[in-house]
Amino acid sequence: MINRIAENLNLQVVQVENVIALFEDGATIPFIARYRKEATGSMDEVVIMQAFEEWERQKDVLKRQETILKAIESQDKLTDVLRKRIETTFDLTKLEDIYLPYKKKRLTRAAKARAKGLEPLASIVLAQKTNNLEAEAKQFVKGEVKDLEEALQGARDIIAEWINEDEKVRTTVRNHFDKWATSKAKVVASKKEEAIKYKDYFEFEKPLKKVLPHQLLAILRAENEGFLRINIEPDEIRVLESIDRQYIKGKSAAEDDLADAIGDSYKRLLKPSISTEFRNLYKDKADEYSIDIFANNLRQLLLAAPLGQKRVIAIDPGYATGCKVVCLSDTGDLLENTVIFPTPPRNKIADSERVLQRMVKKYKTQAIAIGNGTGGRETEQFVKSLKFEQPVDVFLVNENGASIYSASDIARKEFPNEDITVRGAVSIGRRLVDPLAELVKIDPKSIGVGQYQHDVNQKKLQSKLDAVVESCVNAVGVDLNTASEHLLTYVSGLGYSLARNIVAYRKANGAFESRKDLKEVPRLGGKAFEQAAGFLRIKNAKNPLDTTAVHPESYSIVKQMAKDNNCKVVDLIAQPELRKQIDLKKYITDKVGLPTLQDIMQELEKPGRDPREVKTVFSFANVNTIDDLSSGMKIPGIVTNVTAFGAFVDIGIKENGLVHKSKMATKFVEDPSTIVKLGQELEVTVMEVDKNRGRIQLSLVD
Repeated sequence: MINRIAENLNLQVVQVENVIALFEDGATIPFIARYRKEATGSMDEVVIMQAFEEWERQKDVLKRQETILKAIESQDKLTDVLRKRIETTFDLTKLEDIYLPYKKKRLTRAAKARAKGLEPLASIVLAQKTNNLEAEAKQFVKGEVKDLEEALQGARDIIAEWINEDEKVRTTVRNHFDKWATSKAKVVASKKEEAIKYKDYFEFEKPLKKVLPHQLLAILRAENEGFLRINIEPDEIRVLESIDRQYIKGKSAAEDDLADAIGDSYKRLLKPSISTEFRNLYKDKADEYSIDIFANNLRQLLLAAPLGQKRVIAIDPGYATGCKVVCLSDTGDLLENTVIFPTPPRNKIADSERVLQRMVKKYKTQAIAIGNGTGGRETEQFVKSLKFEQPVDVFLVNENGASIYSASDIARKEFPNEDITVRGAVSIGRRLVDPLAELVKIDPKSIGVGQYQHDVNQKKLQSKLDAVVESCVNAVGVDLNTASEHLLTYVSGLGYSLARNIVAYRKANGAFESRKDLKEVPRLGGKAFEQAAGFLRIKNAKNPLDTTAVHPESYSIVKQMAKDNNCKVVDLIAQPELRKQIDLKKYITDKVGLPTLQDIMQELEKPGRDPREVKTVFSFANVNTIDDLSSGMKIPGIVTNVTAFGAFVDIGIKENGLVHKSKMATKFVEDPSTIVKLGQELEVTVMEVDKNRGRIQLSLVD
């Protein structure tokens, strides 16, 4: 298994051995990638995940082999040759082909024919040695077999099943599907009007290999909704000719019956089976592609630039119900909430102005976050028109999923005495301060950065998104003394139970003063401490290394470096000239190599550094509705979603514009994510405006 994984992933055997050993010992992917580089040869998280998934897949294959061996053995049909074939086959499709003749079947046409004693006749037809097939067949017209045609039909049914179970034939048919299969979609005539959103696929025909992932998912969705009928198959005549060459030996009395059996086997058994197989195969590929897009978007969203610990006023805009306003401390605590009405229909502009000016003065507010939903732009314009006693930056914040959070158990637990409007406004403000810490509280599927997310394999999607969240949380690091219970659950080695215990311990005993204090948390044992400690930060700790990503297991190395330079650890952090004097080769051991030592030096250079960019103020153009747009306009925008075919851009109005990938560069763009990323600020050119359909075509090139 180790050798196969190494070969499949183009890795060294020792790398795979070490990664699997770490997995089996309970290590997480972030921990392995960050703190076990010597063991893995500095494999990144993506490759480690691939190794883990391949390991799980190989174990599934072994389980299937065991099941098949037991099933065939119970029939007393397991020979040494067959056992060896099964034990040396690691492709699940081929494994199922081997097992197919021994698989328990429902009462098939072939089974009924066998029960009538027609298997010998089938063998005669297949052998193609008889000169008088009718005479041979008449011998079987007895008992339940009423006439000659029934006898020959039974023989053909048995042969059709034999052909279907022939591994070589199944491989031949698969090759035809693989090379020449065509995907055809046709609208159900009676539902043409209902299916108008799928108009592009009413008469769709394309080689299966060239069907794009988003096209396939759209077609399959339309099929599930009853709007389209889909067919996936290669040219039937060419397939039958290939099977004929394997079975028909030349002119004989049995040729026509054998040809009929071949045709029946393909149309009734082989084609439906392998067509479904290829549909599932390409659906899996489309799922994987779409899940990767979703995961990439989610990673960019979670790692969006934070404003940092600032005093913030957050506004959840609205018209008739007003704008909910909350004041947050620099640690995100709710200080005050109220409602203002600066927009139609109530237009209480003067009152709203006084409320905001009072709040800014009282709480020394540094920034104002405004949700980008209904009324967001009007509220932003109102706030930017106000004068405050101190500088206040104004930000429009993407509020997708805020309503999901506000109604969640997490929100109710955080704010049991506040209604959902207050919770939603708090979420908007906290997103500005630290997008990662706030967005982890929301199901990623509710954030609106996926494509066909409800059509893909939900188990695979959830697994991938959970891995992305875990990766992002650990890449940034978590403040042990301020992190929410929910954020802590994503820290390597913790999970819900230990996160809850950490928060309870913190409430009972006060702030953690050192990472060592974690060992006092109930049920947090040595393995959990090993996995989590390096990703948890303690600001202003007595031990300066507790603020960094240096793992406690490496503290002794840093102390030795300081001792060898006649200084303290804090001096190594503060004085670059001291670090330059360190010869890393002196500290290499059988367990610690240059990768770990180089990581330590980077941490000493920028202790506790945040890998995310710094948040800056962004302003939209003076455009309020789609009517204000015209072709040729150049306006600023923010990327809100990246898909397989392009990117959606917020240009400050209700409708998002689309930059198709053909308009992203002067060269061919296969993957839009190589050109733009979520949250990216850019300038776009308006190409076309369809006011009736609310569609805006944008371009990144002139």
